[in-house]
Amino acid sequence: MAPARSVRVRGVVQGVGFRPFVYRLAAAHGITGWVLNAGDGVHIHAEGSEEALGAFLRELEAHAPPAASIDAVEISPADAGGFADFRIRASEGERDHPTARISPDLPACASCLAELSDPANRRAGYPYINCTDCGPRYSIVLGLPYDRASTTMAGWPMCPRCAGEYHDPADRRFHAQPLACGDCGPRYTFRGGARTASSDAPSGDAPAAAATGDVAITEAARALCAGQIVAIKGLGGYHLVCDAWRADAVRALRERKYRKDRPFALMSKDVETAHAIAHLTPEAEALLTSPARPIVLAPARAELPYVAPGNGDLGVMLPYTPLHHLLFARGAPDLLVATSANRSSEPIAYRDDDALERLRGIADAFLIGERPIARRVDDSVVRAGALGPVVLRRARGYAPRSVARLPTRQPILALGADLKNTITLVVDGEAFVSQHIGDLEFHEAYLAFEETVRDLVAMYGVRWSDLTVVHDLHPQYVTTSFALSLPARVTRAVQHHRAHVASVLAERGALDARAIGVAFDGTGYGDDGAIWGGEFFAGSVLEGFRRVAHLRAAVLPGGDAAARWPVQAAAGFLSGLDHLPDLTAPPFGFPPRYAAARRVVSAGLRTFPTTSAGRLFDVAAAILGFTHEVTYEGQAAIWLEQLARGAGSAEPYPAPFEAGELDFRPALRAAIEDRARGRSDAEVARAFHAGLARGIADAIIALCAAEATGTAVLSGGVFQNELLLGDVASYLRPTVIQLLTNRDVPPNDGGISLGQAALALGADDPVPTSPSDP
Repeated sequence: MAPARSVRVRGVVQGVGFRPFVYRLAAAHGITGWVLNAGDGVHIHAEGSEEALGAFLRELEAHAPPAASIDAVEISPADAGGFADFRIRASEGERDHPTARISPDLPACASCLAELSDPANRRAGYPYINCTDCGPRYSIVLGLPYDRASTTMAGWPMCPRCAGEYHDPADRRFHAQPLACGDCGPRYTFRGGARTASSDAPSGDAPAAAATGDVAITEAARALCAGQIVAIKGLGGYHLVCDAWRADAVRALRERKYRKDRPFALMSKDVETAHAIAHLTPEAEALLTSPARPIVLAPARAELPYVAPGNGDLGVMLPYTPLHHLLFARGAPDLLVATSANRSSEPIAYRDDDALERLRGIADAFLIGERPIARRVDDSVVRAGALGPVVLRRARGYAPRSVARLPTRQPILALGADLKNTITLVVDGEAFVSQHIGDLEFHEAYLAFEETVRDLVAMYGVRWSDLTVVHDLHPQYVTTSFALSLPARVTRAVQHHRAHVASVLAERGALDARAIGVAFDGTGYGDDGAIWGGEFFAGSVLEGFRRVAHLRAAVLPGGDAAARWPVQAAAGFLSGLDHLPDLTAPPFGFPPRYAAARRVVSAGLRTFPTTSAGRLFDVAAAILGFTHEVTYEGQAAIWLEQLARGAGSAEPYPAPFEAGELDFRPALRAAIEDRARGRSDAEVARAFHAGLARGIADAIIALCAAEATGTAVLSGGVFQNELLLGDVASYLRPTVIQLLTNRDVPPNDGGISLGQAALALGADDPVPTSPSDP
């Protein structure tokens, strides 16, 4: 009998054409046996000569399909079965719980796009065209292993021609689970005004059908050219779409959606159009064209009224579904606003009936696809950062990839924070981070959170009674209440800022690395019950983190309201400074809210201690003219950073680090004095950034020396500020200190759940909580 090997391949190896690849590779090397999808990856039984097996196994890793990502290939001797050929077997059922990684959704590939525009091809103009190298994955999966019966395509039996391709090992659609064509697959329908056009029957007053006969998409393109707002069903939900060049259309969308200032995302017809509207570096273009096809933030080149009010950056993405390409081909404007279809602060609509109800009054028309979406998945947002690519919102194209391996067999569910929520599920040591869910203070977002938790736990077949559930230390977070309601094996609380630091080290696989961790953000519940947000820690993930320093404490009048009004935060942060000028007079012009907040501080009523770096940036913004209400998180700090970009360089303001405190007062005093003297606002903003960065760097150097470590970690929403991050790195460059930041999960609260999961491993685990512990 010929030698035989048993092979298990782990990673993203289901739904990416891996089994057909193995089949063809086996045929090329004369290997017999079989391959199948299993709950923990792909299993292979291979028989052949030692030489043939060696070549087969080498190429298995070296030439995997482009969309695959192999993490491990486990090979062991096996008993020969005397197989006459090599076959793809039906998937195995789950033995315990599956650990195979689900592929993110993939953009339309070049081969499918060529067929899409080829009038001679039977799939020309078909909006659901796909193959093993592209198309939906995570957004249509209902269960594992990944097979058609476990997707939302189960309701469309394949026609004979599609079935022939599906079963032909030589075809690139061999075992492509979402496979369909215009004869057997789902369609799109256009609904607008008093008429409806379906994708297979022209309406009476519709224009002549396009070459493919698909009138619905042509109608949608015409509506966009006419300045209408169209709700379009995509991969992970609906977009609200309009012509980005028409200020009237964009203004109408902003008004109908009740979205005051938060920027809209743009979809560009092609890379050339993207370059025309934004300054794209080679690094940014590489992100734009990557398989994730995210929204990429870049400095604006063109003026687009109402797209990003008061913001110097634009968020642009390329078309990633066949439908998007067809819209542009049918004459849609070459630059579209494509924002999540929802009212302000609600989750994206992804079910047809819900979209029709919730978007009534916002959208003038609907382009509705028949294929159901299994789960809502927003577009991802990234930036080419000072220290490499930064993920700001992790969703389509990235989720639900595993981002870390943790040394545990115990399943862990980490529930994240209440803002920018994501969850992390650890199964057999693989940390799967969910798509962005949103801000859970809003009821619809909380329902989406519950749905995502139950979806991911069910997907991986984890029993609730086996779970370690991890939540934020804040006793009033809704994630805390939810955690305590679950029938878990044990429930643990993890402090917010420690989780920020741990998320970086977990990504790097450096769980035992001793480091100085710096976590700067807006709000987090501290060990002492105060509002933390400017924290320095020492330790490691496995040994735990000690708080060793912090931003100097200030007082915050009015609590959460101070996060909405920078001048209200200023009343608390400036209360420690003597001999201030009249900030209600020019050039400062603080409104009456500032004086009222000063009286609250003086009386000591409803004031809260805080070390929040986020509020510190708000105060600096207020000093330089941002005296109105914040309409989205981080708005004032973003405004301040963009103001500072216009100054080039500036001598840093003093922000001394002494006795475990980073003192912001000298920097704020200098900013007030310089503005009063008439120094340019941009230079003042630049000097503030440089000063705080120098203070952070000085603190890191001192703490690394005291703790005998050469590694520093930066995380938290404040470090989304590229100017600050670049300055800190510049000041540390002459040293030997290694600086680590987030790469695969966001530095904002979207990365918290990964850090929580990692800290559940430590020798100094947080104290278990239970429903009786408030």
